[in-house]
Amino acid sequence: MEVLMEIFTVTMTYVLSIIFSAIPAVGFGMVFNVPKDTLIFCAFGGAIAYISRMLLLDAGLALELSTFIAATIVGMVTLYWSRKYIVPRPVYTIASIIPLLPGTYAFETIINLISMNVHGVSIELITLFIDNGLKTIIVLGAIGFGLALPSLYYIRYNRPII
Repeated sequence: MEVLMEIFTVTMTYVLSIIFSAIPAVGFGMVFNVPKDTLIFCAFGGAIAYISRMLLLDAGLALELSTFIAATIVGMVTLYWSRKYIVPRPVYTIASIIPLLPGTYAFETIINLISMNVHGVSIELITLFIDNGLKTIIVLGAIGFGLALPSLYYIRYNRPII
């Protein structure tokens, strides 16, 4: 019985993560004024992005690598959707990557910077500031590179040879 309860708990965690990661993707899709019929794809993209990163983190990969692989998966899926439905790729990708953004690390970076200004500079605050800042920058770079990689690959290997 305990095993079934554990399976149920893990399954519900993933299901709730899918639901709650689709909501901000749709919200930002509405803010960016995407067409109404693409909002469902933005929700699927946000859910795919977050659940793939969550599964990779649970498998033991680092946050940066998990984010890069999740962004690459989103890049491949949205490239397929953009070719199939003849819609520009940023319509799907921009809203879909919102759940991957490192908000907590960026917030902690700014809080550490403000603490250094208010309480004075200490080694601990500098270390926390640099750690959180670098993690934020690396995760943002992984998102950008992961989204660009499938498109670059598609353009490179699917153009006609003259």
